[in-house]
Order: sequence, then C-alpha cells, then structure tokens
Amino acid sequence: MSEEGGFGIGFAEKFFGFLLLAVGIVAFYYAVTSAQALGSFTGFFGFLNIILIALGLVLMTAKTE
Repeated sequence: MSEEGGFGIGFAEKFFGFLLLAVGIVAFYYAVTSAQALGSFTGFFGFLNIILIALGLVLMTAKTE
C-alpha cells in the first residue's frame, strides 16, 4: 500500500484524540464541581467523562500504519 496519505490521517487521529481529552477533562471538572446540582448522577457523569479521557489518551498514543 502507498504511504502518501499517512501524515494527514495520523495528524487527524492525534488532533481528534486531543479534542476528546480536552472535552473529557473540562466536562469532568464541571461534573465534580457541580456535584450538588447533579445529585446522585455525579458518579454516572464522572464515569462517562473518564471514558472520554481514556479514549482521547488511546487515540493520542496509538500508532497509525
């Protein structure tokens, strides 16, 4: 296979991973700081945001071939 389009796909993957990581961190911060307003759903939203953070880290560290 050709390696011509490798840089663009790799850059897009890392950029999308960075966006997921940033959104996950900001959303986790707001979920934790507004725990009183969320009530019993704080743990649920915290768990969902941790999943976003983990996906962002995986996309940023994955190697594209």
